[in-house]
Amino acid sequence: MTALRDAQLDAALAKTGGVPPPVTWIASDEPLLMLEAADRVRAAARGAGFDERQVFHVDRSFRIDALVAEAGALSLFASRRLLELRFTGKPGKELGEALADALEALPEDVRLLATSPRLDKATAESAWFARLARLGWYVAIPVVERDRLPAWIGERLARDGRRADAATLRLIAERVEGNLLAARQEVDKLALLFPQGALDAEAVRAAVLDVARWDAFDLVDAAVAGDAPRALRCLAGLRAEGTAVPVVLWALAEAVRTLARAAGARDAGRPAGQALREARVWGDRERTYAAALRRLDTATLRRLLRACARTDRIAKGVADGDEWLSLEAVVLVLAGASSLALEAEAAGG
Repeated sequence: MTALRDAQLDAALAKTGGVPPPVTWIASDEPLLMLEAADRVRAAARGAGFDERQVFHVDRSFRIDALVAEAGALSLFASRRLLELRFTGKPGKELGEALADALEALPEDVRLLATSPRLDKATAESAWFARLARLGWYVAIPVVERDRLPAWIGERLARDGRRADAATLRLIAERVEGNLLAARQEVDKLALLFPQGALDAEAVRAAVLDVARWDAFDLVDAAVAGDAPRALRCLAGLRAEGTAVPVVLWALAEAVRTLARAAGARDAGRPAGQALREARVWGDRERTYAAALRRLDTATLRRLLRACARTDRIAKGVADGDEWLSLEAVVLVLAGASSLALEAEAAGG
């Protein structure tokens, strides 16, 4: 499978006359970029006469024989068809081998587009994935790191013939809080509001709204990474948006439980990497969770679990206290900003 960068996809399609290869696999942990790349493949397939599209979601109910049957079925509506496989998690070995068997026998008038989260090294180098190598393209799209977001926004503006100074790009990046979809919406809005050319910094400042959209996993990522200021901004955003306390608490408690399991394995003598894998931590999360394990000892994690239980009782009205202050204390300790936050909050309650 030819490995392509996102920027190479259009050129590769042009070389084939717009006809995708039998298999195109796009993998990324950045939903917007994965969606945009998949849209370009879909558009090329439609232009090449693959007018009918069938989508399969790979979940617990997915059956490989349904994909095989669809691939081999005669269509009443189109002579060429595009089948899509949408993974929400890492494909396992059994499914991967069955998929390789099916795709090696793909009819000439059928193309397959697979989208998935980023594939780890073990999956990308597995025997079943190697069997797909001769069938098409593998497009692995990295996430846009926060320190590169201003440059990414600048590149998007340039596509529409606009440019902004570094301070303005940083302002937009700060307002969208790493959310690429929100960043693209801001770029689209600026394209509607301003003519091509250099953008006036003050006019952009007035036009750009605080479009940050928070979810509980943003909060967990920031806290586990030890970024207390961002974690507190996330928590404040969740509260302002009316997010239910149990939703936030569940995400935080799950992260604490995961760290506690890994800490238990570590204390039993397993290497940190093995301890994290036993706690089902892998991929991009491994680095931040490993740092959190170095920052938080087992006793602190147990205190955090007790604090989560106390927050739950407060939220249910069976204990006194402010549920949001209790969540804040958990966040501060998890992020390593304060070892006394739990005691202070409990005493205040």
